[in-house]
Amino acid sequence: MLAQAREFLAAVERLMPRTLLGRSIIIIVTPVILLQAISAWVFYTSHWDTVTRRLAQSVAGDIAYVIRQLPHPIDPRQAQQVFAIAKDMMDVKLVFKPGKILPNDPTITRQNLVDRSLSKALEDALKRPFLIDSRSQRNYIEIHVQLAEGVMQAQVRRRRLFSSTTYLFFLWMVGTSLALLAFATIFMRNQVRPIKRLAQVADDFGRGREIRDFHPSGANEVELAGHAFNLMRDRIRRQISQRTEMLAGVSHDLRTPLTRMKLQLALMGGNPEVADLKKDVDEMERMIGGYLAFARGEGTERAVDADLVELVTDAVNDARREGAAITLATPTQKIMLPLRRDALRRALANVIGNARRYADRIEVSMRSRGHGVDVIVDDNGPGIPKAQREDVFRPFFRLDSSRNPETGGTGLGLAIARDIVRTHGGEITLHDSPLGGLRAILRLPS
Repeated sequence: MLAQAREFLAAVERLMPRTLLGRSIIIIVTPVILLQAISAWVFYTSHWDTVTRRLAQSVAGDIAYVIRQLPHPIDPRQAQQVFAIAKDMMDVKLVFKPGKILPNDPTITRQNLVDRSLSKALEDALKRPFLIDSRSQRNYIEIHVQLAEGVMQAQVRRRRLFSSTTYLFFLWMVGTSLALLAFATIFMRNQVRPIKRLAQVADDFGRGREIRDFHPSGANEVELAGHAFNLMRDRIRRQISQRTEMLAGVSHDLRTPLTRMKLQLALMGGNPEVADLKKDVDEMERMIGGYLAFARGEGTERAVDADLVELVTDAVNDARREGAAITLATPTQKIMLPLRRDALRRALANVIGNARRYADRIEVSMRSRGHGVDVIVDDNGPGIPKAQREDVFRPFFRLDSSRNPETGGTGLGLAIARDIVRTHGGEITLHDSPLGGLRAILRLPS
């Protein structure tokens, strides 16, 4: 039973709109529609049924009264006088057809409420055979009553059996429902707009774009969320700034003693111990350069609209000038995105340089997807085991078992690249390459 309830709730969840506006309107309008549906049912089964029954009883009573006023046996001239009075006073057209007999098969199928109510009223009032024809004429209903000398035909205006309040009720109900739906849509749209603005601002901040003129507004809860976002944004900026300044300051301060050490080692001659110390100092200098590059990866560069195709082409050409054999496949048209040009160029250089260090064949390509662009770097190198593909993005992590330690890498290249791409709202993922090595995909949102 519990599993069935969960399946039912899951089915309802799938049918619900995905937007907050749509769900809010359903929450507001659904109870009102149910209330009006219940009201319409109560109106139909009580008021409309009662009014229709009483109108039918009035018509049946008029016809029964006319029949009682007819002489027996019926004199056509006297009958015409009674019929004339009935037409003037009761608005009923009467015709007597002497010698006629009602057919055995009825000409009417009593389906609607009016036919059923009129039939019941005539049965109670006349106690005679009769037929009702509500289809032959548009504005009249014909009632045929079997008398002893023939058939009396009565024509009653259709409007005598209908209540106009029925249509007015349904028109008012539908009209108020539409007005309520329009009002609820406008009101909820105004309430949802601040939430959408907050989501857009948060997305822009995540992509490193400049945020201007954001003032929290809307309901108290939404405004509180907007103020919390502003505080979070300021805290993150201060944290990034402090980390950047700390890394830059430490790296800069270390350059001075390293420079003195290099000078002293240069004056000590060329024995093997000094050569080993020089190699250690050079390694430390490269590591400090990596620290500075890592610190600059989250610098204060502004995002501007730039052509991603041109940026990728420039990064590939820079690698080619350093001796790399790279195949490039890019779209013919420009792809304009808000980018931090220098930072993204550094990320591309790190990814391409990582491939160039361990492979002799590299292919760089681009492809558009639903809401962004992928920059794909394939190589035919040794690749990275799947279990360690996430570890290589950690700062200072090196795959010593599969990478040559003599390359001088500090383990910061991919960490810097991922930080830069994430500040653009994107991501870097690693996969198996069709060339047999590693495929790096830089996903950038549009």
